Order: sequence, then C-alpha cells, then structure tokens
Amino acid sequence: MADDEVFGTTDGGEAVQRISIIGGGLSAGILNWGAMVQDLRLSGHDAPLVLGFDRFEDYPAYSPYFGAMVGRHANRIRNGRFTLAGQHCQIDGEHPEKHGLHGGSDGYFRRLWTLEKAGADFVTLSLHDPDGSMGFPGAVDVRCTYRLRNPGVLSIELTATTDAPTLCNLAHHSYFNLDDGGSGDILDHRMTVNASAYLPVDESLIPTGVVKPVDATPFDFRLARTIRMESEGEQLEYDHNFCLAAARGPLRQAAWIQGASSGVEMEVWSTEPGLQFYIGQHLKPDAAGLDGRRYQKFSGFCLEPQTWPDSPNRPYFPQATLLPGETYRQTTEYRFRQV
Repeated sequence: MADDEVFGTTDGGEAVQRISIIGGGLSAGILNWGAMVQDLRLSGHDAPLVLGFDRFEDYPAYSPYFGAMVGRHANRIRNGRFTLAGQHCQIDGEHPEKHGLHGGSDGYFRRLWTLEKAGADFVTLSLHDPDGSMGFPGAVDVRCTYRLRNPGVLSIELTATTDAPTLCNLAHHSYFNLDDGGSGDILDHRMTVNASAYLPVDESLIPTGVVKPVDATPFDFRLARTIRMESEGEQLEYDHNFCLAAARGPLRQAAWIQGASSGVEMEVWSTEPGLQFYIGQHLKPDAAGLDGRRYQKFSGFCLEPQTWPDSPNRPYFPQATLLPGETYRQTTEYRFRQV
C-alpha cells in the first residue's frame, strides 16, 4: 500500500494529504492539493528531479504551479473569451492583461482533489468541477492517475467527461532540473524536440496565429543542443508551444533532455499535439525549496504536453472541445535514466 500522511491544512481547514509511491527506480510524493508532484527522485541520483517545497503553506503563497495539474484549460486564452456551441464565454482572467491562464485563479492547481485509491506504485485522484466554475460552461469530472513503473517511468493518465459542451485541456506543470535539483540553472542541459514548427507569441505571450517553421530559428531543437541561446548577452526567454501534431494521437516521443553534468536523461512521451516549453525566467520564490534549495531564474524547465494555446479562438489549431458522451483521454510519460 502507498504511504499516506497529512502534509498541511488549507485556509478552509481541510487536510492536505501527501501520498508516497515507489517503483521502477523512482520515488515520488503526490499531493491531493492540485494533484501535484511534490517531490520526485531517481535511485542513484542524490538531488530531486523537480522543484517544490517541503512545507504546504509555501505552495499557496509562492508556487508558480510547481508540479501541479493545470486546467480546466491549460495555458492562455486571449482576453479570457471564446465562443462555444453558440455561447459566448468569459472566463477568469490573469491580471493585468485579463487573458485566461491555466484555468483561472482557482484552477485545478488550487483545488483539493479526492484520493480515490492508491497502491505502492500508483495513486488515483479525482475532481468534480461544477458548471460555471471560473466561467467555463458545463460540469466536468476529471480523473488523474500517477504511476511509477520500469524502467524509470512517471506515467500520467488523465480522463474527463462533461454534461455540456466545454473546453478540456489538462497539463502537468512540473519544473525539472536533471543536475542539482535547482541549486543551479538548466541552461546547459541538452535537448531535442520532435517538432518542425512552433507558435510565435506577442508581448502578452498569446500566439499570433502564425504556425512558423523552426528552420533557422532559435526554436530548432531537432538536433540536440543546449537550452542556452543568448543575444547580446541575454538569454532567450522560452515560453512557447512546439507543434507536435495536428491532433491528439498515439503515444509518441516529444522530447529528450539531458543534464549538463549528472548523466541523467529524460524523455517526454505523450498523446498530445502540443508541447509548451518554459525555462523558468520568472522564478525566484520567497521561500526555500526542496532540501533548503534557493531557486533562482532558470533553476528549472517545464515541458508540458497539451493542446495548443488560444485554440478556442483559432479554429485551425487542434481543438480542446469536449462534448457530452465523449471522454477526454491523455497519456503522458516522463522517462528517466542515468547514463
């Protein structure tokens, strides 16, 4: 059986559970608050693989989505507005631009999920999201299973159903550092991304609508190279969607990344058509991270499989629409090894 402990208490007095699981050479701490990966370790590698906090109270105060499951719609929707099945919707917007971001200020990353079942190497959490929550139409029931299996695989299985036409675009939002757990930066990690196009963005990080080839751009990761990409001494601040496919499909490799000094490698496999790449340029939480680490700018990177951002306003993008009678299904795997 999984090990279950009380990790903290919400402002509403609800107990937050931390479930410890182990398998495949990995061990993880999962919180039912935000369906969150609080800690993740690889046997033989001393440092944590993800950024996080040792105290629950630091999550609501300082966390930039560390390890969380974000939804009902991950990433950005321009002005928080879209039209679906003839209904004009206004969702909770990010201040000051008022764009929708990761489901709103009370998105899934800030909800207490129900612990349905757990074993030594897995945990299943569920969430009921009512009609009108954060402005989204329809009630949605979500289920998330984290599973650790050989060889070194963190598997994430997601399903969702609805009672009315709505949007559903879920994404796992861990920040990874494959060298030292976030004590240093990730700019010399080497990476490949299996994408020939990406989405340029405006000053608010909303896609312009252009699907641009990566050829001869700083977004070409088809051959392994470091994340470091400087212009006039300044690092390019990646926070962009890579276009993996035109629709959700079979499980396939999206990316590979290797620590600069540790020998730890990670592959990302997913069914999703997009991969958001963010390198933590806004990191510097006012609290110590795991094992007392002090995270700084570029201490961790995110690789978030999902539907393309602002897709409700771009009908030629892969869509996040979920209808009654359908089941949303996503599988994402983060596969680790030390070479």
